[in-house]
Amino acid sequence: MPAMADPNFARTLTFIAEHNDEGALGVIVNRPIEMTLAELFEKVDIPLESAELAQRPVFFGGPVQTDRGFVLHRPAGEWHSSLTVNESVALTSSKDILESLGATGEPSDVLISLGYAGWSAGQLEAELAQNAWLTVPADLSIVFDLPPDERLDAAMKLLGIDFTRLSDTAGHA
Repeated sequence: MPAMADPNFARTLTFIAEHNDEGALGVIVNRPIEMTLAELFEKVDIPLESAELAQRPVFFGGPVQTDRGFVLHRPAGEWHSSLTVNESVALTSSKDILESLGATGEPSDVLISLGYAGWSAGQLEAELAQNAWLTVPADLSIVFDLPPDERLDAAMKLLGIDFTRLSDTAGHA
C-alpha cells in the first residue's frame, strides 16, 4: 500500500512462496539491484554460457539474509534445497541450480535474488489486517515475462486498481 513506511517494501511486489502457521517467506520481484547475473556468477565462480542470461539483473529479494541467493523458477524441478510452491514453481537456494543455469540455461524461467522477505508467525496476518498490503493471486507471467518496472502495476490491474489512485491513509468499514 502507498503508506508502507518500511523502505525495504515501499512500492514492491512480493511473491509469497510459503505461508503457514510458522510464518511466511517470499521474494520481492520488482526491485533489481546494480548487479547482473554475469557478475553474480563470477563472484560464485560458476561459468555462465548464455549471453542473454548474463545481462539479466539480480534482485533485492528482501532484507533477510541478503548475502544469500534465492532462485524463483519454473519448472520446479529437482534441486538440493528447494521449497516447492506448487507443481510449476519453486524457490531454490542451493548451488546446483546455478550450475545448471550456467551450463544449460535451465530452468527456463528464473528470477535470482539476494535476500528474502520473512515474517514470523502471525506477523503477515497482522500487517494485512492493518491494510499494509494488498493481495492478489500469483500470476507467473507477471513475474517472469514482464520487465521489473511493469510488474507492480500489472499485479494491481488484476485487482482493477490503479496504484497512483490509492490513498496513503487507511480506513476500516
